[in-house]
Amino acid sequence: MQRHQDFLGLCTAGAVVLMALGPLGCAAHAKGVPVPHVAVGKIVQIDRFPSQYVQPQTVDVWLPPGYPKQAPYAVLYMFDGQMLFDAHITWNHESWHAARTAARLIASGKTRPFVIVGIWNNSLRMSEYYPEKPWESLTPAQRRAIFARRFYGHQLFKVAPFSDAFLRFMTRELRPAIDHRFAVDPKRDATFVMGSSMGGLLAWYALAEYPGVFGGAACLSTHWPGATLPEKPVSPDPSTNAFVRFIRRHFPSPAHHRIYFDHGTRTLDAAYGPPQRRVNRVLRSAGWTGRHFESRVFPGANHSENSWAARLASPMTFLLAPRAPAHTASRSAHPTRAGAAR
Repeated sequence: MQRHQDFLGLCTAGAVVLMALGPLGCAAHAKGVPVPHVAVGKIVQIDRFPSQYVQPQTVDVWLPPGYPKQAPYAVLYMFDGQMLFDAHITWNHESWHAARTAARLIASGKTRPFVIVGIWNNSLRMSEYYPEKPWESLTPAQRRAIFARRFYGHQLFKVAPFSDAFLRFMTRELRPAIDHRFAVDPKRDATFVMGSSMGGLLAWYALAEYPGVFGGAACLSTHWPGATLPEKPVSPDPSTNAFVRFIRRHFPSPAHHRIYFDHGTRTLDAAYGPPQRRVNRVLRSAGWTGRHFESRVFPGANHSENSWAARLASPMTFLLAPRAPAHTASRSAHPTRAGAAR
């Protein structure tokens, strides 16, 4: 039972909203977890990965064709893992087709060889993915108002956000296990994170909280309204304001990191333009330019796995482009470091 399984009978507009806000109930493990089928490469599934920080997680590791001949591989951690590879097992019969795109990019030399670690979501996705420190910066009244929000009679938050615990699971438990079991490069400049919608929020938050672990993040259709429903807008939006304040004050230097944002112009994505432009201005004023920063708009694209699949090559190429020769990288890095020092 994948994301939003409790609401399959809702209208299309309601289902689109839930694609951002996540499931309000899930029982995937009760009936067993399906292993995604991929036409290229191989999936190694780790069911119920144990954690002292969060509930057990299902993790799918995609290995490209020829693995491990091109070791060491870069690693791309992706959220909403059950939606990444196989449309036959997803609630809406859509997927990112991530294996197909990754294999094509690797084979063509547009990216370095990499593996994908897909972490499945669960019934607490909303609380797991909402950036915790921006949440804590809200006033008690703002938090109570968010907790009071309902969609089709269901509470959007079951518990307070705990994305800090989720990121501890990722960095202290899952990542060491991946580094130990698979032929990957553990260094920061080979470790990246990607997500969409609420997962887009968590991706930039992971980069901000763990700049020594992640060399870059890609955030597709980032759900800047947080817990605000588009048909019931809150202005000014407290979640968006909290996110922008956090990014302004706590984002790492661009010298050794990359960040990618994008969004479409239809369904939920139609609301993302103004807050994304605010974030773009904040980052550019902090020195995020050139190969370190990209923000794109895809006219006509909606909020769906099919839309993310159609443009997945863009963020993958941005994060995982082949390394420049050492002497070239050294020459280009000096101005950036000097600018950061000022």
